[in-house]
Amino acid sequence: MIKAIIIDDMEQARITLKKDLQAYAPEVEVIAEAGGVVEGARVLKTVKPDILFLDIQMQDGSGFDLLDILKEINFKIIFITASDAHAIKAFRYAAIDYLLKPVDPDELKEALKKFGSEKMNEAEKYKLLNDTLKSRQKTHEKLALHTQDKIHIVNISDIMRCESNVNYTEFYFTNAKKLLVTKTLKDFEDLLGDQGFYRVHQSHLINTRYVKEFVKTDGGYLIMNDGCSVPVSTRKRPDVIKMLEEL
Repeated sequence: MIKAIIIDDMEQARITLKKDLQAYAPEVEVIAEAGGVVEGARVLKTVKPDILFLDIQMQDGSGFDLLDILKEINFKIIFITASDAHAIKAFRYAAIDYLLKPVDPDELKEALKKFGSEKMNEAEKYKLLNDTLKSRQKTHEKLALHTQDKIHIVNISDIMRCESNVNYTEFYFTNAKKLLVTKTLKDFEDLLGDQGFYRVHQSHLINTRYVKEFVKTDGGYLIMNDGCSVPVSTRKRPDVIKMLEEL
């Protein structure tokens, strides 16, 4: 059994989540619960979970306040949150799972599915989350990427381009390293669109700082700094030319 703790200041939210877990994830056993930061910290000192379901906003502080109290984080965190655009974007940068209230059963199952398949480095992801949350500016330095067996924390400035591979995305880096990431290209277009990345084709997202030249013949394609060719779709061609003129 997977041992879980729920920390949420709304009793009804805890009851509902427990019922959802019983119905959709019977392999998860709720071994303790708490209604706030202080009570949660006390519980976590004596009870060690595999997964912590953690509300963000509580009456005596935030879920982040609670995590800052802990000496170590050696369990998976799944945040429970109302709609908060800045917090949600921070979760996505740090590859930390979150569930929106009211919790959707399919999203709950999807978050739990990752538990047994990835190597745990929640402390590193939480540090990235903290840094992202503290920064209200548009640009961010790092991004957490899920592969099949682990999570990689990478410098965004080192990403040269991304290429769609069905339901996966192939990342190409300036050092010639590659990573096959378990999310779609659309996910990263949304995340990196304000970071200097541009989707020039249905299957290609490029970092504009590494564009070497645009070849107008043969339908139009980009040459990147590493010499690779990236096709530009006919529909995107005028926008790409305009984007390059404004660099």
